[in-house]
Amino acid sequence: MKITSISTQVKQIELKTPFITALRRVDIIEFVRVSVGCDNENIGLGEAPATKAVTGEDIESILSSIESIKMSLISLSPSEALDALHKSSIGSSAKASLDMAFVSLLEKNKITTKIKLTTDITISLKEAQEMFLDAKEAVKNGMDILKIKLGRDIKHAIKVTKKLSTLDAKLIIDANQAWSLEQSLEYIDAMKDIDIELIEQPVKSTQLKDLKTITAYSSIPILADESVFTLIDAKKVIESKSADMINIKLMKCGGVTKAREILDYARSKDVKCMLGSMLEGPISINAALHLALEYSDIIKYLDLDSPLLYKYESNELEFEFNKNVIIYTPYL
Repeated sequence: MKITSISTQVKQIELKTPFITALRRVDIIEFVRVSVGCDNENIGLGEAPATKAVTGEDIESILSSIESIKMSLISLSPSEALDALHKSSIGSSAKASLDMAFVSLLEKNKITTKIKLTTDITISLKEAQEMFLDAKEAVKNGMDILKIKLGRDIKHAIKVTKKLSTLDAKLIIDANQAWSLEQSLEYIDAMKDIDIELIEQPVKSTQLKDLKTITAYSSIPILADESVFTLIDAKKVIESKSADMINIKLMKCGGVTKAREILDYARSKDVKCMLGSMLEGPISINAALHLALEYSDIIKYLDLDSPLLYKYESNELEFEFNKNVIIYTPYL
């Protein structure tokens, strides 16, 4: 099997409501879809959203990266193309889109039983009362794991968390690098009587010393997100005990191939992970969910709620989203 064509198109998906974090606001998901054709007529698909605030890539740079490398990949087998791709220096999201397309050409799903997974649902950063009402509505609709986006105002963060702790749901707190060391410790002190699943990336990605201090201080598990893009990053965070867990995203690490390397390492160190996502299209969500099935022993949390945020249901998902329960039914 040899690659004969690589093409791209830009696609959009409307959201039900704006997605707001300390880093960005998104009203419409915009992403690049890659289609890889082969001489046996097989087609592999991959996707990469524009996540400039996280990976530094926008739609134009993703398209440019794919265009710059595609001629060197045509005429190779998918396995040869994977090897060449990961020796290149293009952006991680562009790399992820090609990686998942090549992987899909090489692998067939071997799962033959019906499986259920559970994802969180994101509560966007707003005024405290608005966030409470959004969270209350989510719980009313059967969502029992809430990922709470918080910002720089630590008093607001404490107020919101205490209000939401009255709801019948697990709370995952995501500061998206918004806090200082002092603010992080203040927040942790204020949460001594509050049940929280974890706190995600409280300080800037480069502040590993502060992250380690917070992790050692906190009775609440600390998860590193933006501090971990690559396997090298994961090793640095885990070996230094800078966080209790790590968040792996295909767009950060460069696709399924590299995500597996990180997950294998985390498994060897008995470190639990979150498998996360940006705001992504259905093809990349499918790829992440198949990875979640493969590494269910080490992935403790799923943050793959993009389809729950789509304004209209996608017919390209291989999984059924029923509230925050994700159901995989194999084709027999």
